[in-house]
Amino acid sequence: MTAAIAQHPPVQPKTEEFLNLLLWSADMLMRPTFRNLTDSYESWAYRNGLSRQIIRLEKQQLIECRASPDDRLYRLTTQGRLHALGGRDPQARWSRLWDGRWRLVLFDVPNSQNAHRNRLRQYLRHKGFGYLQNSVWVTPDPLEKERQVLAGSTANVESLLLLEAKTCAGESDAEIVAGAWDFERINHLYAQHLKVLGQRPSGRLSDESVSKALLRWAGTERAAWLAAVMADPLLPERILPSDYLGQKAWRGRVEILGEAARQAGTFRATRSKAMPNF
Repeated sequence: MTAAIAQHPPVQPKTEEFLNLLLWSADMLMRPTFRNLTDSYESWAYRNGLSRQIIRLEKQQLIECRASPDDRLYRLTTQGRLHALGGRDPQARWSRLWDGRWRLVLFDVPNSQNAHRNRLRQYLRHKGFGYLQNSVWVTPDPLEKERQVLAGSTANVESLLLLEAKTCAGESDAEIVAGAWDFERINHLYAQHLKVLGQRPSGRLSDESVSKALLRWAGTERAAWLAAVMADPLLPERILPSDYLGQKAWRGRVEILGEAARQAGTFRATRSKAMPNF
């Protein structure tokens, strides 16, 4: 039995900030672009500490560039957009169909393989599985990848068992969800994110001090969003708890980041020496 998580090339914190800036530089967070124009907010941020990251981002296929004699147009790739969102597209995850069947991963790893057991749990948690017990994990999604990643070429049913099931003793899907995932904590994290959204600096970006405040807010907003979305299994809408805050936070994020993008359009870079370390 093996368990492995695909590793992506490491991305530096400043590069994360740049991807986030690119993400909200266009309305609706679809395929945002960054054009290197003289007085744009994006080019100001780009010139002040991020230019060395561009080649690395292109090599990692997180951005793509279209050059012309007059300027360069950078655009997030699909992979880059997913990375900036935290690895998954919330709308796509919520809107996926569910066939009403639960998939279970049951395992019994000996104490002598404690490190391996911990890696297995880490993999399942990373993939959004919920746990009913430490060795009984559940997901609404098919297990095609897990059959290969977890079991390898041959499955030992005494140590690992993958099942597809439906409840048969009156248990509701809502009870399965409540037992497998901590939505009280998830909602708390989304509530924190909604609070941060409401703290966006307002007004025109009249000078660099105001621009710095917007950049600091952008970093805080991204951290709050990632804390929430990384804890969230992003279940199909059909089985989301009735008091779930994730979709409200997402709608608020689209709206507020759209406003921030329009606010960034009011920026005019000055030529002072006190440039920010973005």
